[in-house]
Amino acid sequence: MNLNSLLTADAEPTLDGAYAWRRLAISILLGTIGAVGLWSVVVVLPAVQAEFGVDRADASLPYTATMVGFAAGNVLVGRAVDRMGYWMPALVSSVALGIGYLAGALAQSILQFALIQGLLIGLGTAAIFGPLMSDISHWFTRRRGLAVTAAASGNYIAGALWPAVMPSMMAAEGWRFTYVVIGIVCLVTMVPLTLLLRRSAPAASASGATQGPRRVQPISLSPGTLQALLILAGLGCCVAMSMPQVHIVAYCMDLGYGVARGADMLSIMLAAGVVSRIGSGFLADRIGAVNTLLLGSALQCLSLVLYIPFDGLASLYVVSLVFGLSQGGIVPCYAIIVRDYMPAAEAGQRVGLVMMATIFGMAIGGWMSGWIYDETGSYAAAFLNGIAWNLLNLAVILFLSWQARRAMPATA
Repeated sequence: MNLNSLLTADAEPTLDGAYAWRRLAISILLGTIGAVGLWSVVVVLPAVQAEFGVDRADASLPYTATMVGFAAGNVLVGRAVDRMGYWMPALVSSVALGIGYLAGALAQSILQFALIQGLLIGLGTAAIFGPLMSDISHWFTRRRGLAVTAAASGNYIAGALWPAVMPSMMAAEGWRFTYVVIGIVCLVTMVPLTLLLRRSAPAASASGATQGPRRVQPISLSPGTLQALLILAGLGCCVAMSMPQVHIVAYCMDLGYGVARGADMLSIMLAAGVVSRIGSGFLADRIGAVNTLLLGSALQCLSLVLYIPFDGLASLYVVSLVFGLSQGGIVPCYAIIVRDYMPAAEAGQRVGLVMMATIFGMAIGGWMSGWIYDETGSYAAAFLNGIAWNLLNLAVILFLSWQARRAMPATA
């Protein structure tokens, strides 16, 4: 029996069945490899800047282009997944990602490099985020929260893995060689992995029917209104989230602790974020995704508040750990809410739209915090700005929770 036959041995795969768990394992691996597209450009930025002889603002253009492509890809690939299933759009995205790295290694200007990052790498990476969470949600009912958050954890695992592997390769052979290796790795591994995901979701999930105790939940909002509120909530939480994630290294430098300490704190955030994502999945399956999101957002807000008075080295490590444990599960909860309250056949596009809002929130928040720092000379006001956006997110989630509770008696 070949590998494909072994991994797809179920005659009729069912929700929460053995094949569903194998599919989740493949999805986590796919996400861990493919999310290199979000981290590699950050690692090679100094080398690219030096080779092309540009200033830091121009050297940051490839990162911006990557995030724009990634945001747009979550919607475009999500729509394609709704129409034709996951594996075909994911296959095209994987090929685009691999070709993007090979083409990036040949770029002769910062503009060429930025275009390749946005149009190939950014778009190619999108398949392993929102669309991947949407796809795996169709295979689970009882453990949907755990499955979605586990699939999303590949992003953070990649953030801990790839930036640790790339520097030594760059030191030995240069950033162009490193990009070629990444491109080959993506093509050789991701293409076969996507081919293992060719099965369509069980008919019960695709039709919106239910199996087991988990049913589509009522809420006193139209799908369009719920979609708009989730987009607003996603924007708010990620503007707040971006402050420590984007600026913790610079913040530590300002405090005199150095780059290495700040990098350690970022690693702690990402590692704790993986734990948070898995834990939030267990919690969402027990108390619901809206309540889990409310808890995570409240804890994230508290963590941001703690950054202001506690700026000692030891306390910053502790607060960064608390922040990571708070925020890691927030974004996947939006995907769970979409599946719990909205039509299954539209999950890919609707999850993609919310993910796009969270990505723009990270991009806008990172820039906004830097601008506030330039205007005020410190990060205190930037933390307060993040807290204000977090409070907006909390207000939206509280409203969603109220609307969900309002709808419950009607089904009693």
